[in-house]
Amino acid sequence: MRPALAAALAAVTILLSGCSGGSVSVTSGPTASAAPAAGSSLAPAEFAAAAKLPDTVLLDVRTPAEFASGHLPGAVNLDVRSADFSQAAATLDPGKNYAVYCHSGNRSKTAMATMSQAGFTHLYDLAGGIGAWQSAGGEVVTG
Repeated sequence: MRPALAAALAAVTILLSGCSGGSVSVTSGPTASAAPAAGSSLAPAEFAAAAKLPDTVLLDVRTPAEFASGHLPGAVNLDVRSADFSQAAATLDPGKNYAVYCHSGNRSKTAMATMSQAGFTHLYDLAGGIGAWQSAGGEVVTG
C-alpha cells in the first residue's frame, strides 16, 4: 500500500504544480476530460481544468464589492446573501455546468444547495475559495 500511496501523492503534486510553475488558470493550461461529480469540492488545479469545459459558467457568489476587488477571469457575480439569490439563480440555464466559488468555500456550499433544490445538477465548487486559488498562484482580475 505504501508504494501506491507514494505514487498517488506524486501524481497529486505533479497535477497541482502544473507546467507553469505552480500557477493555475481558467484561461490556459489543461482542460479536464470530463465534468466532476456533482457537488464536488475541487482543489484549485482541478477546478481550473474543469472550468475550461464547454458549457461551464464560473459563478462567484460573493458580494459585489468582493467581486470588484478581485475575481476569476470570466466569472459571473451572483451574491448568495442577496434577498433575490434564488430568483436570480432560477434565470440561469440548468443544463450548464456551474463552477462555484466564494471567499473560503462556505457560501459556495450554500449556493450549491439552493441551486440543487431548484433543479441544477451540474454543480461543483472551489475548495478553500478564492483564498486557496490565490495561494496556488491563480489569476485574479479586478473591475
